[in-house]
Formats: sequence, structure tokens, C-alpha cells
Amino acid sequence: MNSKKDIALLSDNELVERIVKTNNTNLFSVLYDRHVNSVYNKCYGFASSKEEAQDLTHDVFIKLFVKLRTFKGTSKFSTWLYSFTYNFCVNYVTRNNYKKNEKNFEGEIPDDETEELDSSESALFGLKTEKLSKAMELIDPSDKMILLMKYQDDFSVKELSTALEIGESAVKMRLKRAREKVISVYKNLK
Repeated sequence: MNSKKDIALLSDNELVERIVKTNNTNLFSVLYDRHVNSVYNKCYGFASSKEEAQDLTHDVFIKLFVKLRTFKGTSKFSTWLYSFTYNFCVNYVTRNNYKKNEKNFEGEIPDDETEELDSSESALFGLKTEKLSKAMELIDPSDKMILLMKYQDDFSVKELSTALEIGESAVKMRLKRAREKVISVYKNLK
């Protein structure tokens, strides 16, 4: 199975297995082509510009090539890759002091948003998009990561548990706390 057509038919897991065995960069480029747009979109959520997102994407794939051996195949490769990407971006943001402190913001909820906000999913979904984006930028990157994985990428609690290597009850608690934080910051934005 050496033709490009045959290689294109390999699953992600089969590609990873072959890349780990051979360090074949041509096989890695197939994996790259399959996932670069999704990885870029995840990175863009953490970046301040398109150029920074491109740099982060490039860095993710460089580190990925080195870390492919750590993929155990217990979840889908895409699930593992997106978790890997989020963790990379969270570390990047934290390392570069983009972390913002939600305690520095004061303000009142505009009249059209005076209904009581709580930490439920329905409250989270009722938030205005532009203001929610601002609130997401102000919360801790690890909270942002779990919220994006759950609500943007539709990870189940079980998939989050596998990807984050924590129990399902811990996932539920982290999601609840992250929702509470983003709603709290949201409520205090002007």
C-alpha cells in the first residue's frame, strides 16, 4: 500500500501507527492535511490574530510529530488531537501572560439582560455572542478549553473524561465551575 490513493484510504489510527513505526513525513503530511483546518480553528480561538493562530497551528503540528508515540488509541485520534491542541494553546496563553484576572472588571448588566443568570446550560446559551466572546477571553484558559471542547466541539462528558484523563464527575464539576465563571464575568462586562 504505497500509492497516494491507498494511503488516503488509511484511517487516522492506521496512519499514526505507520508514522510512529517509520517516522515517514509523507504519511504525516496526510494526517496534517486532514486536520490542519480544525486545528487552526481551535488555535484561532486562543490567538489574537490570524498570524498568531497560524504560528500556533504550525507549533502544534511540530510538537505533535514528536508526541505521536504517546497516542494510545483509546479514543478517536481527532478527539486526542483536539485535546492536545487545546492543552498546547492553554499552555501558550498561560506562558505568555495573556491570562486575565476577572476581578478587575466592574459594571452592570444592561436593562435587556436583567433576568437572573445561573450556571445552567440554558443560561450559557442565552448569552449574547459578542459579549460572551469577550467574557471567554477573560476567564482562565483551562476553563475556556473545557467549555470550547464541550459546546463548540460537542465532546460528550465521557469523551472529555478520556481526553482530559479525569473522571466523569470531575468533568461535570469543571464544566459547572467554568460556566459559573464565564457567566460571572459576562454579568460584569459593560
